[in-house]
Amino acid sequence: MSQDIVEIANVTVAVLGATSCDFAVPTLANDLIGLAWEHEAEMVAVPVDCLPAEVFDLRSGLLGEIAQKAANYRVGMVIVGDVSGHVTASNAFNDYVYETNKGSTLWFVPDIAALEARLVR
Repeated sequence: MSQDIVEIANVTVAVLGATSCDFAVPTLANDLIGLAWEHEAEMVAVPVDCLPAEVFDLRSGLLGEIAQKAANYRVGMVIVGDVSGHVTASNAFNDYVYETNKGSTLWFVPDIAALEARLVR
């Protein structure tokens, strides 16, 4: 799994590369938390394209599981990329993105520059 460990505004972030898409759906949340712990990162940034489609279907529970485990283990999760198609397709997903972006556990950002801008604030 390719990733870069970067420091942004005094936050250690494990930024997964576009080729880091080797996730098994049943262990997705645990794999992301494990990645953070392995690299002593406070946050994990995952490209949208690396996540299975089920993640964006709120009924699957995967996104909720990721958010809950991230909160439990105090690891920030960031989904990086364009989720506008999912937002447009589902009012519930639109609301979920809006609400989680107000918190500190799970964020949706269009790119790493937006993550950096958010962390600098």
